[in-house]
Amino acid sequence: MSISSFFQSKLSHFSRNAQKKEVINRIFNHPNQENNDVVNLHRYDPTNIGDFYCGPQHYFEQLKGKQLDIFDYKREDKTIRDNWFEKITQNALIIGGGGLLNRDGFDKQMKLFEQLGEKGKKTVLWGVGHNSKSSRTYGKVSKYNIETAKFGLVGVRDYGMKNEWVPCVSCLHPIFDTRFEVTNEIGMIFHKKTLNNKSVLKKFEHFPSTSNDAVFEEVVKFIGETDTVLTDSYHAMYWSLMLGKKVMVFPNSSKFYNFKYPPVISSFSNFENDLKKVQSYSGVMDDCRETNLRFAEKTFDYLNL
Repeated sequence: MSISSFFQSKLSHFSRNAQKKEVINRIFNHPNQENNDVVNLHRYDPTNIGDFYCGPQHYFEQLKGKQLDIFDYKREDKTIRDNWFEKITQNALIIGGGGLLNRDGFDKQMKLFEQLGEKGKKTVLWGVGHNSKSSRTYGKVSKYNIETAKFGLVGVRDYGMKNEWVPCVSCLHPIFDTRFEVTNEIGMIFHKKTLNNKSVLKKFEHFPSTSNDAVFEEVVKFIGETDTVLTDSYHAMYWSLMLGKKVMVFPNSSKFYNFKYPPVISSFSNFENDLKKVQSYSGVMDDCRETNLRFAEKTFDYLNL
């Protein structure tokens, strides 16, 4: 990188940080925090099917078309940032789902929502969970980086924490009622970032595989046709357990821990020795769906929808 390119990069970084702070401060200091309607904030990313389908707005008529990407506050396009400001100041907030807690990339937004709750904004956490990248935290997270008591209604996907357990709402997608014939004994579902790791791809080249940036319907079909699913994708783990599959995960974040129906935790280097430990669970989907429907009733009552 040339010296001029280096300084341009640094200036761009400082400019983005200034833009983010400006949007956050403008919202926090706005004198009229309203609850006219509702907006569902999550990582609205069509290239990551787990992030995309984890928003309640996909599954309830009251929320249709009311989504907002939690990252829009930092877009270069000022009209997108202004829209983020307007939607948040004017509406009650449903935040989730996804791994939005204990993660630097979401810290500013989550702290803002916490503060808005104190100022009278109606706020709901729906199916959010911890997502720390530090391996020192794996299986050891005992608290969140926000005070959940400052939100109006709280449901977290991490089982055993102090708050009500509400797993990812994507369990309500009707595709999971489809019947599949098992044709693969073992299959691998890669997180899209792992597709850049040639040594991992080489190690699993003999197994049928797909990734979490593939078409949603194709990934669910792959799960349905596989007896034992190996994955480093949270939602591939979740959907596989829901469909009664044996599941082994390779954690890249704390999010793979604290699930009510735990998978086998392993590593790319030692997975063969751990295959004998895998097991399936029954009734997972019914449990997840019933829990979300009950939470929806409470949410819509709280928000007067």
